[in-house]
Amino acid sequence: MKKEFFQLHIAVFLAGFTGILGKLITLNEGLLVWYRLLITSVTMWILFSLSKKLQRINRQDFLKLFGVGCIAALHWLSFYGSIKYSNVSVALVCFSSVGFFTSLLEPIILRVRIKFSEVVLGLLVIVGIYIIFHFDPQFKTGIILGVLSALLLAIMVIFTGKLVVRINAATLLTYQQTGGFIFITLLLPFYLYVFPVQSFIPGKNDWLWLFVLSWVCSVWAFQLSTNSLKKLSAFTVNLTYNLEPVYGILLAFLVFGENKNFGWSFFVGLALITASLVIHFFMIYRQRKNEIQKEIPLV
Repeated sequence: MKKEFFQLHIAVFLAGFTGILGKLITLNEGLLVWYRLLITSVTMWILFSLSKKLQRINRQDFLKLFGVGCIAALHWLSFYGSIKYSNVSVALVCFSSVGFFTSLLEPIILRVRIKFSEVVLGLLVIVGIYIIFHFDPQFKTGIILGVLSALLLAIMVIFTGKLVVRINAATLLTYQQTGGFIFITLLLPFYLYVFPVQSFIPGKNDWLWLFVLSWVCSVWAFQLSTNSLKKLSAFTVNLTYNLEPVYGILLAFLVFGENKNFGWSFFVGLALITASLVIHFFMIYRQRKNEIQKEIPLV
């Protein structure tokens, strides 16, 4: 189990590292997402076809996965746009608001009872983002894109949760990535007309980071998190992924020294967001512990 837990934390660390790569890659966000999806989807088709992990799906599920892929592509587009217009730390702080949007949208989409504790904790995150936004207006565009990214991710996670019940993870992710790639390919000419670039071809360093982003932080990270599920529960995996923005922000401080660019308001906002994540962590852990105790038969 130690091996699986170690693999899980590497996967979460790599997920946080995607923000760093978004800053290192000099392509604009549209081309960055297009190349990432191209490399990832082709790799997954080859890898999962050879390992016979892809299952057949009907037309209805294909269209649903394609739709989820479109939402995922827009999520990545706004996420990397947030990094380009502000920095990695701001984008990941906004990323933390995904829990708030999930707590509001999940009851509407899935028609389940709203969890007010999650809404309150989500509001704490929003207050943290507002403090940063209010006192650091230089990050205005980045924050708007970051919050939009979190909203799209929440929608994507909710719909993916409905599909993963009957479609295995490899099939779901492969079709999702492919759907996102097709969508971005259709959108890209209009996107580049509005946001023109001097070159469409990545440089040598960009190619290197794109392959790291696609193969290491996407395909390999997916394999690691899937392997960890052999010994760890889905609950543990999902809970551990709450550390993704924490890892990403610490990396941004170390690699780019972004902590030097912020005033007191950023750290006050970050403290509120971190407090929300910690409280949520212990609430879910306690709830799961109580559920396990109820399942143990009395002697």
